[in-house]
Amino acid sequence: MTDAVFTESAYAARLSEHKLMGTRCQSCGAVYLPPRPMCGACHGDNMEWVDLPTGGTIQAFTSVFIGPTAMINAGYDRKNPYCVGIVKLDEGPAISAQILGLDPSNPESIKIGTPVKATFVERGDDDNQRTYLAFQAGEA
Repeated sequence: MTDAVFTESAYAARLSEHKLMGTRCQSCGAVYLPPRPMCGACHGDNMEWVDLPTGGTIQAFTSVFIGPTAMINAGYDRKNPYCVGIVKLDEGPAISAQILGLDPSNPESIKIGTPVKATFVERGDDDNQRTYLAFQAGEA
């Protein structure tokens, strides 16, 4: 995709291609994930798509035992919690996402600074299928 439309649907299209892409301000170099059409640093609108590194580290996390409907439909509940957190990319911004490969039932075992790598999770059926960004622990 080479379009310069920086919308949620354009970002979702890139995720469905299993590409981790954000935007970079061509004026000041600030990088954003998720992408945005305007730079928060210099307020310019000279933005471009940029491939982002897929490795990062956990900066903050929580175990979720009672999640929103979409996560309940994905099989998570009080007996099967999931982990979500803030991941700082190795060369780039930080983003909130689900973190896989950890034991959310035992949050004491999860450590800040744990290396992770971006992965893509497909949820939903047929026309309702959507790709979500997640991170896999231990694979940075």
